[in-house]
Amino acid sequence: MSEPAPTRRLYIKTHGCQMNVYDSERMADVLRPLGYAMTERPEDADLVVLNTCHIREKATEKVYSELGYIKQMKLARQAAGQSMTIAVAGCVAQAEGKEIMHRQPAVDLVIGPQAYHQLPELIARTHRAKGERLSADFAPQAKFDRLGSDRNPSGVTAFLTIQEGCDKFCTFCVVPYTRGAEFSRPMDAVLAEARSLAGQGVREVTLLGQNVNAYGGEGGLAGLVRKLAQIEGLDRIRYTTSHPADMDEALIEAHGEVEALMPYLHLPVQAGSDKVLRAMNRAHTAESYLRLVEKIRAARPDMAMAGDFIVGFPGEREQDFEATLQLVAEVGYAGAFSFKYSRRPGTPAANLPDQVAEEVKEERLARLNALLDEQQSAFNASQAGRTLPVLFERAGRHPGQLSGRSPYLQAVHVSAPDHLIGQIVPVRIESAAKMSLAGALALEVA
Repeated sequence: MSEPAPTRRLYIKTHGCQMNVYDSERMADVLRPLGYAMTERPEDADLVVLNTCHIREKATEKVYSELGYIKQMKLARQAAGQSMTIAVAGCVAQAEGKEIMHRQPAVDLVIGPQAYHQLPELIARTHRAKGERLSADFAPQAKFDRLGSDRNPSGVTAFLTIQEGCDKFCTFCVVPYTRGAEFSRPMDAVLAEARSLAGQGVREVTLLGQNVNAYGGEGGLAGLVRKLAQIEGLDRIRYTTSHPADMDEALIEAHGEVEALMPYLHLPVQAGSDKVLRAMNRAHTAESYLRLVEKIRAARPDMAMAGDFIVGFPGEREQDFEATLQLVAEVGYAGAFSFKYSRRPGTPAANLPDQVAEEVKEERLARLNALLDEQQSAFNASQAGRTLPVLFERAGRHPGQLSGRSPYLQAVHVSAPDHLIGQIVPVRIESAAKMSLAGALALEVA
């Protein structure tokens, strides 16, 4: 009987969105049968994977800078008689694949977002010093078919990708070029993966997609949510990121009727000026967005809203920015992501006239963030005195403390015994900070 293969060490660094976090988990899953176990130190790894994001400014140059450090680790391991394989994955790999291979020869593999299921084969080919080094074609159906539903979750919450790609072609965004057209996983496959997660103790799933509410399975996202809510042990459902154009009546109704669907909705608007929204190709107006928020809150009165904002888009004038501030004031956000506009090569907005000066973007972002921070702090403060169901996820930073999440995605810190991890427990909120809540168990727990 042959001896089992020695354990190889795998280091994955994840940049960007929850989709990348999910993809990194799945890469670890497909590599586990090859004997790869995770390490937290890249210098100790036999395989280093950089899972990249192309959204932020100068993303590609940051990848090259990081690769420079990793190359030195690779050389050090070679000098010690050890090997290291370097792989670049994610959206930068998709957009800049050939250039990465040209500029940094230490890279062994470039893997686009739809090719992670090929990792075992590609690693084997690399080790045999033959075959392809670049795998960046769009093939989402093959990717999900090969990945299967087996997961190895690390806690009581998990991400679950149900949709990839985007057909909206916002003029600032690279997603249609790096993730391809919209593709929805078959509902049966999603449900099978969710059942597997629930069977391993996962109590909450966050459904992921570039346009998650464009999910095209039978019954759309609303139909999927209703079926997920029937899975025993799966008590909480969230989803991100949504597009206002795909927020249909069935999904709004589900928010009012499905108890497991949490009352926290990330619905990016990007700007409050119709002129800017048209230039962004966002397919909604400020008014239609506000009316949509009204309908959602009518269905679920305690709904907490989150959003995305871009300031300094080409052609944005002061009155356009003031319109964004007005929209924020009217909606009242519990959380938000806000960014200065940055040119993304290959996107239509990169070539628009009237690019806004950097100092103007910085000043506007500071004003927007001040308002958003004020709203988030006020929302958190409004929870003081309430009793909220908290899903405890992990030990806290202090002895005898647990950390969990409220229905509104707030971090909640409580003095509680470890055996409550994985349980949903009523907590009386006693105080609030900008980023978290603190409370006490509302019931006596043995």
